[in-house]
Amino acid sequence: MDPEQGHRQDPERVPAQDAGEGARKGVHEQTGHGPRSASEPDAAGAGGWWEADAGTGPGPVPGPRTPTRTRDAMSLPVVVDAMGGDHGPAEIVRGAVRAWREHGVPIVLVGQAGVVRGELARLGAAGEIDVAHAADVVPMTERGGGAVRMSSSSLAVGFDLVRDGAGAAFVSAGSTGAVVACAADRLGTASAVLRPALAVALPTTAGGATVLIDAGATVDPTPGMIAQFALLGASYAQLVLGVADPLVGLLSIGAEPGKGNRLTRRAETLLRGMPLRFHGNVEGGDVLTGAVDVIVTDGFTGNVVLKTVEGTVRAALTLAAAEDATGSAGPSRVARRYDPETHGGAALLGLTRTVVVAHGSSRAGTIARACVMARDLAEGEIVARLGDRLALRPGR
Repeated sequence: MDPEQGHRQDPERVPAQDAGEGARKGVHEQTGHGPRSASEPDAAGAGGWWEADAGTGPGPVPGPRTPTRTRDAMSLPVVVDAMGGDHGPAEIVRGAVRAWREHGVPIVLVGQAGVVRGELARLGAAGEIDVAHAADVVPMTERGGGAVRMSSSSLAVGFDLVRDGAGAAFVSAGSTGAVVACAADRLGTASAVLRPALAVALPTTAGGATVLIDAGATVDPTPGMIAQFALLGASYAQLVLGVADPLVGLLSIGAEPGKGNRLTRRAETLLRGMPLRFHGNVEGGDVLTGAVDVIVTDGFTGNVVLKTVEGTVRAALTLAAAEDATGSAGPSRVARRYDPETHGGAALLGLTRTVVVAHGSSRAGTIARACVMARDLAEGEIVARLGDRLALRPGR
């Protein structure tokens, strides 16, 4: 099964009892989400996810912090899949602890309880962060269908916590296909949304950021889905980046009208009739120039673009270092702007709850940033506000 083709379940269904049920009930009944010492920062005072840590240079997303904080969003924890990713659970738990201690983000870790608590103990964090038990682990090789059927996995238990109101947002570095399929299955998509899409804000040479959407959630979309991704991306640019009237470009092999394959040409026709400011086609060389505020494409192409950008930056700096051309700290600051540890992950748009998908190769710093990003998106009520803007549903 393709990652974007997970079946939708009845939102009123009662999930089967599993090993995580008692843990989920306990988390529901808590109000403090773990002890906090007087020396730890308050979540309400932590910086936005695009605000750089001291000494790291500018973050990837300039602009105002997302407004409107609700009491529920501020008090509910971010639910983190402790077992996902190439380096879970050790690096995931370490990142969650950093998010709590350095940024004041309340966390619930979901995974095999004994293993997770052992990692917390090694970090001297036993008792600081709540743990919800999940017996099963979704392998990184799983594309989606198998993950949906695993009702006791860390993905399933974590999404159920968020769906049932025990968490404000969900973070995972697990298989993108599995995360997307489980999210659509257990949380459901927002009204009128055809398929979810991953949005990443990439720094540009113009000094701002461009939203790349879809970065890997739906690899085989229809033209109508791409048109709707453009709406999601434009709304995200407005709400998160503070762009009043975003300019949208369609990624293709040429800037001239009518360029591209059948999917791109049909999507271009639909986009010209959409209620947004459509620039037309853009090429790969425009991704980082700031020529447009939003670049829309299918998830296969978008994921290739994202990883190519990250890999190119690393390769360029390696070559520069070999030529002894790094006479200042400037190149390192540039590298950090494109490092996953800076932006944390991609927002999975089009769902009923906040979900952030981190790189499968994420280390602790990336997970910590993803938790901060998830907290800020939830506090800004971005998911609900995106849903309000999707008045138009493109044809299938």
